[in-house]
Amino acid sequence: MTLTRALPPDDTQRELLHNEVHARPPARIRLPALVVYVAVLNDGVSREDEWLHLRRLPGQQELPLPSLSGHFLRLRFPTHTLKWERHTEFSRYSIVQTLPDHALTGGDEAALMRELAVDLSWLASIPGRTVAAIMMAMVHGDVDDPAHLRATSEHWFEGRDTLASLLGIRRSCAMTDFRLRDSGFERLLVISPTNTSELRVGRISQRLLELETYRLMALRGLPVAKDLGPMLAQAEARLAEITARMENKDASDQELLDKLIALAATVERATATHLYRFTATQAYHALVEQRIEQLRETPIPGTQTVGEFVLRRVSPAMATVQAAAQRLSSLSQRIERASALLRTRVDIATETQNQTLLEKLTKGQDLQLRLQSTVEGLSIAAISYYVVSLILYGGKAGKAAGLPIQPEIVAGALIPVVLLAIWWGTRQLHKRLQREQESGR
Repeated sequence: MTLTRALPPDDTQRELLHNEVHARPPARIRLPALVVYVAVLNDGVSREDEWLHLRRLPGQQELPLPSLSGHFLRLRFPTHTLKWERHTEFSRYSIVQTLPDHALTGGDEAALMRELAVDLSWLASIPGRTVAAIMMAMVHGDVDDPAHLRATSEHWFEGRDTLASLLGIRRSCAMTDFRLRDSGFERLLVISPTNTSELRVGRISQRLLELETYRLMALRGLPVAKDLGPMLAQAEARLAEITARMENKDASDQELLDKLIALAATVERATATHLYRFTATQAYHALVEQRIEQLRETPIPGTQTVGEFVLRRVSPAMATVQAAAQRLSSLSQRIERASALLRTRVDIATETQNQTLLEKLTKGQDLQLRLQSTVEGLSIAAISYYVVSLILYGGKAGKAAGLPIQPEIVAGALIPVVLLAIWWGTRQLHKRLQREQESGR
């Protein structure tokens, strides 16, 4: 019987997001076991590069590329299993094999390397740069017997002082010395009671390996913060100098603005370059704290716990990174405020200059109007003179023709009439021009 689907069409990412809850499940580890773990930065390394490297493993020449599409792959071999995981900044390879018989009794690094289930040349040629490498021995033992714990770990850690804690409700004991060996690996030891399930052993392994990886990834922000310190100090000094010169007004606004723009560009470049690293550092630190909480450690008398040691070493570094990030953000904001103040001063100076220019233009217009009025008065007088002259000549012509008139008396009597008529005509012309100008607007 075919089941009828009674749902709308799926979102394109529904299945992917739903199955994310099953991504990267912990392995089932049968004790005694040796876990060889390598995490490498994958900057510049594509998934295809890692796929080609995995195909070099025995029997994996036909490994299809789509099997790596979920960024997780577990390969099973007769003597071991290999797990590949790709994350945003790093990829990790975990190899689980049977613990060699002499591993906890001899402590010979070279002999242990020869017992690895994968070829050493394959490990050395993993694409990327190593950020974490761990050999973790996992065995059965009595976690309530301190003498047994010390005897089990003595050769594995070559007599060095170790950190140890009980995980969960006294179910397992985790021990480490956080030391790099000549092989490039550090070592972990997990001792669990005989009734510990394989799935729980796998979860312990996953949490401890993730804790160390995230710790190292979080610390990648520390060198960046230290390198950024001198630049921040220099930028803060330059900003203080520019602000002081703004207050004393001993430099031109254009010069100060050019310096502020150059300083802002320097700070913004540093922000764009390092902001991701600082943000990633905070995210990794949160994961470190989460993994420590999930371990649910119980201290062993006389021994510092793994989580306490990690937090005490990581917290100052995280404070340094956070302080650098805050200084960078604060410096950017202070530059923005200084730029706003300088722009305000420039705007006020510009407005003052515009006001002065406007006053000069107004005075010029007043003078021009007075000149225009004077010219118009002279023009009226000149036109009236010519009109009166024409009347006078006309009168003389009429007298010569025998008309009984006195040309001078007629011309003199008409002078007020002529002046008034020309003045009135000029006024009408001004009004018409003004109306045309207003209608044109």
